[in-house]
Amino acid sequence: MEELASAAGVPVRTVRYYRERGLLHPPRREGRIAWYDEHHLARLRTIAALLERGHTLNGIADLATALESGREISDVLGVAAPTEETLVRLTPEELADYFESEATPENLSQALAIGYLATDGDNLVHMSRRLLDASSALVHRGVPLSAVLAAGREVRAHADALATLFAGLLRTYTPDAAPGELRPLARSVVEAELSLALDHHLGAGEGPARD
Repeated sequence: MEELASAAGVPVRTVRYYRERGLLHPPRREGRIAWYDEHHLARLRTIAALLERGHTLNGIADLATALESGREISDVLGVAAPTEETLVRLTPEELADYFESEATPENLSQALAIGYLATDGDNLVHMSRRLLDASSALVHRGVPLSAVLAAGREVRAHADALATLFAGLLRTYTPDAAPGELRPLARSVVEAELSLALDHHLGAGEGPARD
């Protein structure tokens, strides 16, 4: 424990206190010797970084609970199906940089439940760089992260329905085509329809009324 405290730059009593609060996992024991590893050190550094950003120990404890209740990255990815999306690995403090005060335990739990986030040891993995950047941009424009996540849950359901529709079409009429050849066509149809719908709804109050 003394070596861990020294490496993290905190007093030994702080390490003991964090253990008592459940912020640190118990060490591996061999007889009377307690062994701490790089995961304990990473957790101490994460706690220090979050405290510097204004989080309370109670909030950090809630974040730790949410992280540990999340699905592991291997569970989310399953059999490592191919994807066009780019995974983003984040420390908890890096996630806080993206969403600032909106990176609450409640929102983190929702993101884990939706599948936007998964755990990978002491770190997090966001399932899509594009979704992460778009979510962060919406939050910085004043949309609460809870509302972004609620919308994401609805979008997920609609996207799954669209994917089911196009997959059925392709399997029925182009059974010999490679999925990679037809996937861009399905995406183009959805993007064009969404663009037209946004033109209608976001432009409803601008210019002359349309029939």
